[in-house]
Amino acid sequence: MSLRTLDEIDGLIRIETSPKEQATPMIMERMRSVYPHDQVFGTYCTVNDYIDCPPDELFEYLTDTRCLEEWTYSLRGFTPTDEPGLWLAHDRLGAGPDGPGSAIYTRTVAHPEAMTVDYHCAWDQGKHLWMIYLMRVVDAQVVFDKPGSVVLWTNCHHPFYDHNPYPETAPAGRPVWVGDFWDMFGPGHQLELANLKAIAEHRHRNGLPVTPAWMR
Repeated sequence: MSLRTLDEIDGLIRIETSPKEQATPMIMERMRSVYPHDQVFGTYCTVNDYIDCPPDELFEYLTDTRCLEEWTYSLRGFTPTDEPGLWLAHDRLGAGPDGPGSAIYTRTVAHPEAMTVDYHCAWDQGKHLWMIYLMRVVDAQVVFDKPGSVVLWTNCHHPFYDHNPYPETAPAGRPVWVGDFWDMFGPGHQLELANLKAIAEHRHRNGLPVTPAWMR
């Protein structure tokens, strides 16, 4: 295999051009005890955790959009819309002076072979689901050599977090926009992932199905 085509690409750090003696200081420079919040969560927000329950059961649970009613901090009241697969709920974080909170539309896209579950969401309108919550369930036996699941969860900072692209759909008097909370997505999602862990582990530990009867 010829790698000469890589010679014209600037910025590559490979052992052929950057011996270990040169690369080690560069790597050490990237290891810090404290990182700026924006550097960690500015463009991508990723949280992960181990959950002591079978991965296939956890995946099945996550593929039902209504599970968000249980483990998220503020999404409540999921009801189906006239469009198949599209659900309407309310995000209590967007509560204004009146009403239950901001309408949030969600469509779940799941791929069983890869055990990926993506929640496509948007406040106020269901035509452009631009908030994408990317989740993957991994068999812990493969990566940790023990039973259970690993959940990987990433959000990308879509430009619409910085401004509401559909202001005409927003309820009058709402004091916040979903993007106002971006800086808190890291710890907030870790809190929600801890909820997911507690729910799934409790049910598995007590011999209950991870997906409750009311969702079946």
